[in-house]
Amino acid sequence: MRFLLSVLLLGSTFFSITLSAKEKYFVVERESESVAVIEDGLAKRHMKHMHNMNHGVMKFDGNDAYIISRDGYIIKFDARTEKKEAEYKTSKSAIGFVIGKNYVAVANYDDKSVDILTRDLKPIDKIVTGSKNVGIKIYKDMLIFAQMDNDKVTVLKDENYGKGLPKFKTFKEFNVGKMPFDAMIKKNTYIVGFFLTKGFGVIDLDTMKYHLIKVTDEENKPVLKVPHFGFWSLSKERTFIPAVGDNAVMVYDNNFKFIQNIKTQGLPVFTSLSPDQKYLAVTYSGKNFPTIQIIDTKTLKIIKTFTFKGKVLHVRWSQKYPELYVSVNDANQVNVINTDEWFLEREIYQVKHPSGIFLYQMPDKK
Repeated sequence: MRFLLSVLLLGSTFFSITLSAKEKYFVVERESESVAVIEDGLAKRHMKHMHNMNHGVMKFDGNDAYIISRDGYIIKFDARTEKKEAEYKTSKSAIGFVIGKNYVAVANYDDKSVDILTRDLKPIDKIVTGSKNVGIKIYKDMLIFAQMDNDKVTVLKDENYGKGLPKFKTFKEFNVGKMPFDAMIKKNTYIVGFFLTKGFGVIDLDTMKYHLIKVTDEENKPVLKVPHFGFWSLSKERTFIPAVGDNAVMVYDNNFKFIQNIKTQGLPVFTSLSPDQKYLAVTYSGKNFPTIQIIDTKTLKIIKTFTFKGKVLHVRWSQKYPELYVSVNDANQVNVINTDEWFLEREIYQVKHPSGIFLYQMPDKK
């Protein structure tokens, strides 16, 4: 089976540097149970009482915004007004969630279940799996997730699809590699990575067929220990993967044929592709925590290195302007890099221990 793994990211036309409220940045304040709101280049407000924001994750669907806390709360708020509308505690520890047309599904670590809720966070069903659950995704009338402790991928099907509130029943289960850890979905393909199997599993959700893909380097040696797909970047033609335990970003084509390693300053953790796919921002761990490097995706060369005043935990490219937002955790700042001329444009203060940066694009006023 030949399959193309590619993500077509929306290109953007960069305008001259003009601050605008059309982009609103929500920044997780990791230690404060709060979220900072950045508009017009300033931290304007703080959403408080958001529970344990260590690894808080946020998603948007229109004006509806949802954020999940480490201690098992999911919170709904209006992305325009920042007003909290509902919250629900699914478990002691939740890891991920998805937003459907008429439901929200939460994958739980600790109580080993998947919760199905209304869009207003009223409980519909709790599906007990006996496993930590990860990699939750939606495809058509299906809900797909991996059972970390049971080496399985479960496909649920909505028996009420298009008729009302969902009623999910088990449709198919696959025995996969050891200890599935994370997943992503591209069109009809569910891709799952493993802790203990070198490679990753691929499920065609139309044919319900599974196979394992092994990724090798230039010496034909298997790679990929823990493929956390949130750290990967996929362009139209290439796939960029942080090497595990090596100072390199690995470059493949979209059939996973090895192209080359890009030697980096440190051990890469996170890669982020610019909206026009011309540049890749890379963050690091250890002694290089305060550093990010910029790679030209055409030449595969490092063109710029930035060192900040503390650990860099996340980056986010603007979709409208030539700017890259960087959360500098120790310095209590979000720094903004000008990506036309590659210089530090400004430092945004009044953000406490920032980590994840989430971009909400406000609709144009008519």
